[in-house]
Amino acid sequence: MPKLHCKRCLAAGFFALAMFSLMTLAVGTLALMTLALMTTLSLPAAAQNAPIPPPPAPPAVSSTGPTSNTNSAPHTRSNVDDQSQDQSVETLKVNVEVVQLFFNVKDKRGALIPNLSKDNFDLFEDGQPQSIKYFRAESDLPLTLGILLDTSGSQLRVLDMEKEVGGSFLESTLRPKDEAFVISFGTDIELLQDFTSSVSRLRHALNDAKMNSGGVSCSGGPIGPQGPIPCPSTGPRGTALYDAVYLASHDELAHEVGRKAMILLTDGEDEGSRLKIKDAIEAAQKADAICYVLLIADRGFYGFGGFHGDFEMKKLTQETGGRVIEVGNKIEKLRQAFDQISKELRSQYNAGYVPTNTTRDGSFRKVEIKPRQGDYKIQARSGYYATPRHED
Repeated sequence: MPKLHCKRCLAAGFFALAMFSLMTLAVGTLALMTLALMTTLSLPAAAQNAPIPPPPAPPAVSSTGPTSNTNSAPHTRSNVDDQSQDQSVETLKVNVEVVQLFFNVKDKRGALIPNLSKDNFDLFEDGQPQSIKYFRAESDLPLTLGILLDTSGSQLRVLDMEKEVGGSFLESTLRPKDEAFVISFGTDIELLQDFTSSVSRLRHALNDAKMNSGGVSCSGGPIGPQGPIPCPSTGPRGTALYDAVYLASHDELAHEVGRKAMILLTDGEDEGSRLKIKDAIEAAQKADAICYVLLIADRGFYGFGGFHGDFEMKKLTQETGGRVIEVGNKIEKLRQAFDQISKELRSQYNAGYVPTNTTRDGSFRKVEIKPRQGDYKIQARSGYYATPRHED
């Protein structure tokens, strides 16, 4: 299984190992002293072999996410306490699988529509009506966000613009309970900053992004030649866009709960990924991540033929509940695009339901939410994977 590694994770592992060794030594010393004392006093009970009680089991971790979030232990946030969880969701979480659907509602002109209730909608799974058990606007629910930055050769003249505006977006959008990470992708895929709520660290990661357009063999990069990503026998890799979406979904967002989104700053062109667009879409759906694509293209780079990455990016965003926003190489359009995404992420509705189909067979379930009346446009993911619970 491919992983995105970071120095902080390794350091934490060595520290934990050292602390375990010290605790083991201390416990052993205490046991010898106790045994010596008991022998000296000649207590009859010293000859008995009393069993040592096992350590208490850790508390169970419940997830407010849909069934596809139950494969891995969720990432623990130090600054989010139990009080941030809504009481009605807690009621639904007991002994059932709750599917959460985050979505936006817009009018004909694309303006967001607030103040709707569950009575305004009908919800279906695989064509079967479902009962909405939980409904609210989620402007304050913690957000987990991934920024994926294209550093291939085609982005040479727009990369600095992306860094500047992306940093401003994070500063204006992230709140104390939110977290984000930064990944760059070109020939290789690099985790520039793991989960943090520090905007300064995220800005620093964006500014550290370097052009990454040299061809490498299959043995290069953090993915490696093994695992579920197939390794091509020949040919260099150019822009590993689909692989980057897969890794951001599988290695980062799949371990989170709640609202999750990723924003791709790219021209949408993939050259040399080991996975296909369908694999990237599936990974994002299993992670319940909304994908936005800011289509940034320096058209002078492509010449007469132009670029064609928008088609696959529309598939990715439509299936996950996001959308493509064309920016070109204009900094003002990029600012406007980030502003639109920020408003959408802060204006979502959340509908929770318990599926009538309780079989967790790993199949894809199509989900549709429709307005009962009114000419509304609903922006939502197309479905989810009914993955078995971790404890099964």
